[in-house]
Amino acid sequence: MEKSDNFFDKVYDVVRLIPFGRVTSYGAIGAYLGAAKSARMVGWAMNKAHNLEDVPAHRVVNKKGLLSGKHHFDGTNLMQQLLENEGIVVVDNQIQNLENVFWHPIDELS
Repeated sequence: MEKSDNFFDKVYDVVRLIPFGRVTSYGAIGAYLGAAKSARMVGWAMNKAHNLEDVPAHRVVNKKGLLSGKHHFDGTNLMQQLLENEGIVVVDNQIQNLENVFWHPIDELS
């Protein structure tokens, strides 16, 4: 990962590493970055990521698998469409079989 003191940049570096067809949560990213109670701050970073084409923000959901950031994407259901294009099943704005597609940055990057 790129070295930066900026928290948002660190979040973006982690999000860029989420594999195709997998998702993670705001809290899991915060915990990996050593700021376990910063899920909301990670969410703010994701809100600002809409102009960063190389940051797959659609792969970040809340801890229950809800597409809580979907209103920050252009178009109707774009976040869901992007996830479904990667093979992730979404029903009523919630990822199905979350435990099977969840990517744990602490386990994968440590």
